[in-house]
Amino acid sequence: MTDLLENMAYQFLFESDEEDEISYKLNHRRPRIIRQRMNWLAIYDQTDFIRRFRLSKDHIELILQKIEEKLVPNTERNHAIPPIIQLQVFIKFAATGSFLLSVADFFGISKTSAERIVSNVSLAISELHKEFIKFPSENQDILQNKVSNFNLSGFIHVIGAIDCIHVRIQSYGGDDGELFRNRKGFFSINVQAVVNSSLQILDWVAHWPGATHDATIFDNSRFKSRFESGEFGNGVLLGDSGYPSLPFLLTPLQNPQTPSEILYNEAQIRTRSMVERCFGLLGRMFPVLTLGSRFRSPQKTLQVITACAVLYNLSRETIAVTHDDIDKYNNFDRDLHENLVQNERQYIIENYFQNLI
Repeated sequence: MTDLLENMAYQFLFESDEEDEISYKLNHRRPRIIRQRMNWLAIYDQTDFIRRFRLSKDHIELILQKIEEKLVPNTERNHAIPPIIQLQVFIKFAATGSFLLSVADFFGISKTSAERIVSNVSLAISELHKEFIKFPSENQDILQNKVSNFNLSGFIHVIGAIDCIHVRIQSYGGDDGELFRNRKGFFSINVQAVVNSSLQILDWVAHWPGATHDATIFDNSRFKSRFESGEFGNGVLLGDSGYPSLPFLLTPLQNPQTPSEILYNEAQIRTRSMVERCFGLLGRMFPVLTLGSRFRSPQKTLQVITACAVLYNLSRETIAVTHDDIDKYNNFDRDLHENLVQNERQYIIENYFQNLI
Protein backbone atom coordinates (compact mmCIF):
# COMPACT_ATOMS: atom_id res chain seq x y z
CA MET A 1 0.00 0.00 0.00
CA THR A 2 2.84 2.31 0.85
CA ASP A 3 4.55 1.62 -2.50
CA LEU A 4 1.33 2.35 -4.36
CA LEU A 5 0.96 5.72 -2.64
CA GLU A 6 4.59 6.62 -3.40
CA ASN A 7 4.14 5.75 -7.09
CA MET A 8 0.97 7.83 -7.29
CA ALA A 9 2.72 10.77 -5.64
CA TYR A 10 5.74 10.45 -7.97
CA GLN A 11 3.49 10.32 -11.03
CA PHE A 12 1.58 13.36 -9.83
CA LEU A 13 4.77 15.34 -9.26
CA PHE A 14 6.21 14.29 -12.66
CA GLU A 15 3.05 15.24 -14.57
CA SER A 16 2.84 18.48 -12.64
CA ASP A 17 6.43 19.38 -13.55
CA GLU A 18 5.77 18.55 -17.21
CA GLU A 19 2.67 20.74 -17.29
CA ASP A 20 4.56 23.57 -15.62
CA GLU A 21 7.34 23.28 -18.22
CA ILE A 22 4.85 23.43 -21.13
CA SER A 23 3.07 26.37 -19.52
CA TYR A 24 6.39 28.16 -19.04
CA LYS A 25 7.36 27.69 -22.71
CA LEU A 26 3.99 28.99 -23.90
CA ASN A 27 4.04 32.05 -21.67
CA HIS A 28 7.75 32.81 -21.84
CA ARG A 29 8.72 32.69 -25.52
CA ARG A 30 12.27 33.63 -26.27
CA PRO A 31 12.41 37.20 -27.56
CA ARG A 32 13.46 37.73 -31.15
CA ILE A 33 17.03 38.96 -31.15
CA ILE A 34 18.26 40.90 -34.18
CA ARG A 35 22.03 40.66 -34.19
CA GLN A 36 24.35 42.73 -36.32
CA ARG A 37 24.57 41.19 -39.81
CA MET A 38 28.16 41.03 -40.98
CA ASN A 39 28.90 42.08 -44.56
CA TRP A 40 32.43 40.73 -44.86
CA LEU A 41 32.70 42.05 -48.41
CA ALA A 42 32.93 45.56 -46.97
CA ILE A 43 35.12 44.58 -44.00
CA TYR A 44 37.93 42.49 -45.53
CA ASP A 45 40.38 43.63 -48.13
CA GLN A 46 40.83 41.60 -51.34
CA THR A 47 43.50 39.27 -49.96
CA ASP A 48 41.71 38.40 -46.71
CA PHE A 49 38.40 38.03 -48.52
CA ILE A 50 39.80 35.50 -51.03
CA ARG A 51 41.38 33.51 -48.20
CA ARG A 52 38.02 33.10 -46.51
CA PHE A 53 35.64 32.92 -49.47
CA ARG A 54 37.84 31.47 -52.27
CA LEU A 55 36.50 34.05 -54.75
CA SER A 56 37.48 37.64 -55.42
CA LYS A 57 35.19 40.57 -54.71
CA ASP A 58 34.73 41.09 -58.45
CA HIS A 59 33.49 37.51 -58.82
CA ILE A 60 31.05 38.01 -55.96
CA GLU A 61 29.66 41.17 -57.52
CA LEU A 62 29.34 39.49 -60.93
CA ILE A 63 27.33 36.60 -59.53
CA LEU A 64 25.25 38.97 -57.42
CA GLN A 65 24.22 40.95 -60.50
CA LYS A 66 22.89 37.77 -62.10
CA ILE A 67 20.92 36.38 -59.15
CA GLU A 68 20.08 39.41 -57.01
CA GLU A 69 16.47 39.63 -58.21
CA LYS A 70 15.86 36.05 -57.07
CA LEU A 71 17.22 36.78 -53.60
CA VAL A 72 15.36 40.00 -52.80
CA PRO A 73 13.27 39.22 -49.69
CA ASN A 74 9.58 38.95 -50.51
CA THR A 75 8.46 40.50 -47.25
CA GLU A 76 7.56 43.89 -45.81
CA ARG A 77 9.07 43.03 -42.44
CA ASN A 78 12.13 44.87 -41.24
CA HIS A 79 15.55 43.28 -40.75
CA ALA A 80 15.34 41.15 -43.91
CA ILE A 81 18.73 39.70 -44.89
CA PRO A 82 20.03 41.51 -48.02
CA PRO A 83 21.10 39.52 -51.11
CA ILE A 84 24.80 40.41 -50.72
CA ILE A 85 24.92 38.74 -47.31
CA GLN A 86 22.86 35.78 -48.54
CA LEU A 87 25.39 35.13 -51.30
CA GLN A 88 28.27 35.28 -48.82
CA VAL A 89 26.47 32.85 -46.51
CA PHE A 90 26.27 30.20 -49.21
CA ILE A 91 29.85 30.67 -50.40
CA LYS A 92 31.15 30.51 -46.82
CA PHE A 93 29.18 27.29 -46.29
CA ALA A 94 30.59 25.75 -49.48
CA ALA A 95 34.13 27.02 -48.86
CA THR A 96 34.34 25.51 -45.36
CA GLY A 97 31.97 22.54 -45.39
CA SER A 98 31.09 23.65 -41.87
CA PHE A 99 27.90 23.19 -39.87
CA LEU A 100 25.13 25.64 -40.68
CA LEU A 101 25.15 26.86 -37.09
CA SER A 102 28.79 27.93 -37.39
CA VAL A 103 28.10 29.73 -40.66
CA ALA A 104 25.05 31.42 -39.13
CA ASP A 105 27.07 32.69 -36.16
CA PHE A 106 29.74 34.01 -38.55
CA PHE A 107 27.15 36.31 -40.17
CA GLY A 108 24.98 37.08 -37.16
CA ILE A 109 21.88 35.22 -38.38
CA SER A 110 19.89 32.24 -37.15
CA LYS A 111 20.53 28.66 -38.19
CA THR A 112 17.06 28.49 -39.75
CA SER A 113 17.83 31.52 -41.89
CA ALA A 114 21.18 30.04 -42.93
CA GLU A 115 19.53 26.80 -44.02
CA ARG A 116 16.92 28.63 -46.07
CA ILE A 117 19.55 30.89 -47.63
CA VAL A 118 21.81 27.98 -48.65
CA SER A 119 18.88 26.34 -50.39
CA ASN A 120 17.72 29.49 -52.22
CA VAL A 121 21.15 30.73 -53.26
CA SER A 122 22.39 27.32 -54.43
CA LEU A 123 19.30 27.00 -56.63
CA ALA A 124 19.80 30.47 -58.11
CA ILE A 125 23.49 29.86 -58.88
CA SER A 126 22.93 26.35 -60.26
CA GLU A 127 20.48 27.79 -62.79
CA LEU A 128 23.44 29.68 -64.32
CA HIS A 129 25.17 26.43 -65.33
CA LYS A 130 24.41 26.85 -69.04
CA GLU A 131 26.17 30.20 -69.01
CA PHE A 132 29.29 29.16 -67.11
CA ILE A 133 29.60 25.45 -67.97
CA LYS A 134 29.47 25.00 -71.72
CA PHE A 135 31.29 22.92 -74.30
CA PRO A 136 32.84 24.77 -77.26
CA SER A 137 30.60 24.61 -80.30
CA GLU A 138 32.19 27.07 -82.75
CA ASN A 139 35.00 25.69 -84.93
CA GLN A 140 37.44 28.35 -83.74
CA ASP A 141 36.70 27.61 -80.09
CA ILE A 142 37.13 23.88 -80.67
CA LEU A 143 40.46 24.47 -82.40
CA GLN A 144 41.75 26.66 -79.57
CA ASN A 145 40.74 23.99 -77.11
CA LYS A 146 42.62 21.33 -79.10
CA VAL A 147 45.72 23.51 -79.31
CA SER A 148 45.81 24.30 -75.59
CA ASN A 149 45.37 20.60 -74.76
CA PHE A 150 48.03 19.68 -77.33
CA ASN A 151 50.52 21.95 -75.59
CA LEU A 152 50.35 19.81 -72.44
CA SER A 153 51.89 16.59 -73.80
CA GLY A 154 51.62 16.67 -77.56
CA PHE A 155 48.44 14.57 -77.86
CA ILE A 156 46.59 15.46 -81.06
CA HIS A 157 42.84 16.18 -81.52
CA VAL A 158 41.98 16.21 -77.79
CA ILE A 159 39.00 18.39 -76.85
CA GLY A 160 38.90 17.37 -73.19
CA ALA A 161 39.41 14.68 -70.57
CA ILE A 162 36.49 12.88 -68.94
CA ASP A 163 36.15 11.29 -65.51
CA CYS A 164 33.80 11.05 -62.54
CA ILE A 165 34.07 12.26 -58.97
CA HIS A 166 32.15 10.89 -55.99
CA VAL A 167 30.65 13.67 -53.87
CA ARG A 168 30.16 12.31 -50.36
CA ILE A 169 26.64 12.58 -48.89
CA GLN A 170 24.65 11.38 -45.92
CA SER A 171 22.41 8.40 -46.60
CA TYR A 172 18.90 9.43 -47.61
CA GLY A 173 17.47 6.14 -46.35
CA GLY A 174 14.31 4.62 -47.77
CA ASP A 175 13.96 1.84 -50.32
CA ASP A 176 16.51 3.43 -52.69
CA GLY A 177 19.08 4.34 -50.05
CA GLU A 178 21.58 1.67 -51.07
CA LEU A 179 21.69 2.98 -54.62
CA PHE A 180 23.87 5.79 -53.30
CA ARG A 181 26.46 3.48 -51.72
CA ASN A 182 29.45 3.35 -54.06
CA ARG A 183 32.03 0.61 -54.53
CA LYS A 184 34.23 2.17 -51.83
CA GLY A 185 31.48 1.71 -49.27
CA PHE A 186 30.31 5.27 -48.59
CA PHE A 187 27.26 7.13 -49.86
CA SER A 188 27.77 9.55 -52.72
CA ILE A 189 26.56 11.27 -55.86
CA ASN A 190 28.60 10.21 -58.91
CA VAL A 191 29.32 13.32 -60.97
CA GLN A 192 30.72 13.25 -64.50
CA ALA A 193 32.89 16.10 -65.79
CA VAL A 194 34.78 16.97 -68.96
CA VAL A 195 37.77 19.27 -68.39
CA ASN A 196 40.23 21.15 -70.63
CA SER A 197 43.83 22.25 -70.12
CA SER A 198 42.70 25.45 -68.35
CA LEU A 199 41.14 23.11 -65.79
CA GLN A 200 37.76 24.53 -66.73
CA ILE A 201 34.70 22.30 -66.59
CA LEU A 202 33.20 21.94 -70.08
CA ASP A 203 30.42 19.51 -69.23
CA TRP A 204 28.86 18.59 -65.88
CA VAL A 205 26.40 15.76 -65.15
CA ALA A 206 25.33 15.62 -61.51
CA HIS A 207 22.29 13.44 -60.84
CA TRP A 208 23.46 9.82 -60.70
CA PRO A 209 23.65 7.84 -57.42
CA GLY A 210 27.04 6.60 -56.24
CA ALA A 211 26.47 2.95 -57.21
CA THR A 212 26.29 3.91 -60.91
CA HIS A 213 29.37 3.03 -62.97
CA ASP A 214 31.22 5.84 -64.78
CA ALA A 215 30.70 4.18 -68.18
CA THR A 216 26.94 3.94 -67.56
CA ILE A 217 26.73 7.68 -66.95
CA PHE A 218 28.59 8.38 -70.18
CA ASP A 219 26.47 5.91 -72.19
CA ASN A 220 23.31 7.74 -71.10
CA SER A 221 24.62 11.27 -71.52
CA ARG A 222 23.63 13.73 -74.23
CA PHE A 223 27.32 14.44 -74.58
CA LYS A 224 27.94 10.99 -76.08
CA SER A 225 25.16 11.50 -78.63
CA ARG A 226 26.80 14.72 -79.79
CA PHE A 227 30.05 12.88 -80.49
CA GLU A 228 28.27 10.02 -82.23
CA SER A 229 26.57 12.49 -84.56
CA GLY A 230 29.98 13.85 -85.62
CA GLU A 231 29.36 17.29 -84.20
CA PHE A 232 33.03 17.70 -83.18
CA GLY A 233 34.70 16.30 -86.31
CA ASN A 234 37.94 14.54 -85.43
CA GLY A 235 37.87 15.79 -81.83
CA VAL A 236 38.30 13.13 -79.14
CA LEU A 237 38.01 12.71 -75.39
CA LEU A 238 40.54 11.01 -73.14
CA GLY A 239 39.32 8.66 -70.42
CA ASP A 240 40.75 6.07 -68.03
CA SER A 241 40.46 2.30 -68.41
CA GLY A 242 37.02 2.33 -66.80
CA TYR A 243 35.55 3.62 -70.05
CA PRO A 244 35.15 1.63 -73.28
CA SER A 245 37.50 2.40 -76.15
CA LEU A 246 35.48 4.25 -78.79
CA PRO A 247 36.45 6.24 -81.91
CA PHE A 248 35.88 9.49 -79.96
CA LEU A 249 36.90 8.20 -76.50
CA LEU A 250 40.53 7.11 -76.28
CA THR A 251 41.61 5.04 -73.28
CA PRO A 252 45.11 3.81 -72.29
CA LEU A 253 46.47 0.52 -73.61
CA GLN A 254 46.52 -2.23 -71.00
CA ASN A 255 49.77 -3.79 -72.21
CA PRO A 256 51.77 -1.47 -74.51
CA GLN A 257 54.54 -3.22 -76.40
CA THR A 258 56.00 -1.02 -79.13
CA PRO A 259 57.71 2.36 -78.57
CA SER A 260 54.81 4.15 -80.26
CA GLU A 261 52.31 2.44 -77.95
CA ILE A 262 54.38 3.37 -74.90
CA LEU A 263 54.58 6.97 -76.12
CA TYR A 264 50.82 6.98 -76.70
CA ASN A 265 50.16 5.80 -73.14
CA GLU A 266 52.50 8.35 -71.60
CA ALA A 267 50.95 11.24 -73.54
CA GLN A 268 47.44 9.97 -72.84
CA ILE A 269 48.01 9.75 -69.09
CA ARG A 270 49.76 13.12 -68.81
CA THR A 271 47.06 14.87 -70.80
CA ARG A 272 44.23 13.11 -68.98
CA SER A 273 45.63 14.24 -65.63
CA MET A 274 43.99 17.64 -66.18
CA VAL A 275 40.62 16.25 -65.07
CA GLU A 276 42.14 14.80 -61.89
CA ARG A 277 43.86 18.10 -61.15
CA CYS A 278 40.54 19.87 -61.66
CA PHE A 279 38.84 17.60 -59.12
CA GLY A 280 41.62 18.28 -56.64
CA LEU A 281 41.26 22.05 -56.99
CA LEU A 282 37.47 21.83 -56.84
CA GLY A 283 37.58 19.80 -53.63
CA ARG A 284 40.03 22.17 -51.95
CA MET A 285 38.09 25.23 -53.09
CA PHE A 286 34.77 23.87 -51.83
CA PRO A 287 35.34 21.24 -49.10
CA VAL A 288 31.59 20.71 -48.78
CA LEU A 289 32.02 18.36 -51.78
CA THR A 290 34.63 16.21 -50.02
CA LEU A 291 33.66 16.35 -46.35
CA GLY A 292 30.10 15.27 -47.06
CA SER A 293 26.80 17.15 -47.13
CA ARG A 294 24.08 16.51 -44.59
CA PHE A 295 21.02 17.40 -46.63
CA ARG A 296 18.07 15.06 -46.32
CA SER A 297 16.89 15.83 -49.87
CA PRO A 298 18.80 14.78 -53.02
CA GLN A 299 17.52 17.87 -54.82
CA LYS A 300 19.21 20.24 -52.37
CA THR A 301 22.43 18.25 -52.62
CA LEU A 302 22.44 18.45 -56.42
CA GLN A 303 21.82 22.20 -56.30
CA VAL A 304 24.87 22.73 -54.08
CA ILE A 305 27.07 20.47 -56.25
CA THR A 306 26.22 22.31 -59.47
CA ALA A 307 26.45 25.73 -57.81
CA CYS A 308 29.98 24.90 -56.65
CA ALA A 309 30.92 23.90 -60.22
CA VAL A 310 29.56 27.21 -61.55
CA LEU A 311 31.55 29.23 -58.99
CA TYR A 312 34.67 27.16 -59.67
CA ASN A 313 34.46 27.83 -63.43
CA LEU A 314 33.97 31.51 -62.73
CA SER A 315 37.35 31.58 -61.00
CA ARG A 316 39.25 29.86 -63.84
CA GLU A 317 40.87 31.82 -66.65
CA THR A 318 41.25 30.52 -70.20
CA ILE A 319 44.80 29.79 -71.36
CA ALA A 320 45.69 32.12 -74.22
CA VAL A 321 46.57 30.41 -77.51
CA THR A 322 48.92 32.24 -79.91
CA HIS A 323 49.13 32.04 -83.70
CA ASP A 324 52.46 30.23 -83.30
CA ASP A 325 50.74 27.58 -81.18
CA ILE A 326 48.07 27.10 -83.84
CA ASP A 327 50.66 26.88 -86.63
CA LYS A 328 52.65 24.30 -84.68
CA TYR A 329 49.50 22.25 -84.09
CA ASN A 330 48.49 22.43 -87.76
CA ASN A 331 51.92 21.16 -88.83
CA PHE A 332 51.29 17.95 -86.91
CA ASP A 333 47.65 17.73 -87.95
CA ARG A 334 47.96 18.31 -91.70
CA ASP A 335 48.72 14.67 -92.58
CA LEU A 336 45.97 13.20 -90.40
CA HIS A 337 42.35 12.57 -91.29
CA GLU A 338 39.54 15.04 -90.74
CA ASN A 339 36.98 12.48 -89.59
CA LEU A 340 37.21 9.70 -87.04
CA VAL A 341 37.82 6.09 -88.09
CA GLN A 342 36.55 2.90 -86.49
CA ASN A 343 39.77 2.21 -84.58
CA GLU A 344 40.86 5.76 -83.88
CA ARG A 345 43.24 4.79 -81.09
CA GLN A 346 45.27 2.46 -83.31
CA TYR A 347 45.19 4.96 -86.18
CA ILE A 348 46.72 7.71 -84.01
CA ILE A 349 49.36 5.32 -82.67
CA GLU A 350 50.44 4.23 -86.16
CA ASN A 351 50.11 7.54 -88.00
CA TYR A 352 51.02 10.06 -85.38
CA PHE A 353 52.98 8.70 -82.41
CA GLN A 354 55.02 6.41 -84.64
CA ASN A 355 56.24 9.46 -86.56
CA LEU A 356 57.37 11.16 -83.34
CA ILE A 357 59.90 8.44 -82.54
